[in-house]
Amino acid sequence: MHERVEIKVGDLTVERVDVIVNAANSSLLGGGGVDGAIHRAGGPEILAECRRLRETRFPQGLPTGEAVITTGGRLPARHVIHTVGPVWHGGNANEPELLARCYRTSLALAEQQGLKSIAFPAISTGVYGYPKQQAAEIAVREVRRHADALDRVIFCCFAKPTADLYRTLLE
Repeated sequence: MHERVEIKVGDLTVERVDVIVNAANSSLLGGGGVDGAIHRAGGPEILAECRRLRETRFPQGLPTGEAVITTGGRLPARHVIHTVGPVWHGGNANEPELLARCYRTSLALAEQQGLKSIAFPAISTGVYGYPKQQAAEIAVREVRRHADALDRVIFCCFAKPTADLYRTLLE
């Protein structure tokens, strides 16, 4: 598995993979951080699909831990999987299970769609405040358990210290 996993520091929106994962908010209508960057780089097609999903399947918003797939619009990635990570409330509000579910549902959706390469951000570690070390441990564990159908998995980190956490966990 390790040979199929890469760790990068950089911009998730430029990754040349079948699908990138968006750390979305439940509205699916864009926001800050990774979510805003994906919507800006991918263009209006992504937002249009997200609006349709809100109207047809998720009028109350996408639940935390769930995932949906849209076009990649103008991104190099053909698709975007949107998943809603948990907001950190100290670890006693089921945050670890909800974060693990983000990775599991995203990986399952990629497999169902026959996709072979995926790039993840560090879900929930930005404004949602999830501790980076704990989040990285969950991400690596879930990818090891559930990414058998994939040829390539990238953890695309915004900063080197986060990438170093992933490298340490994979060694």
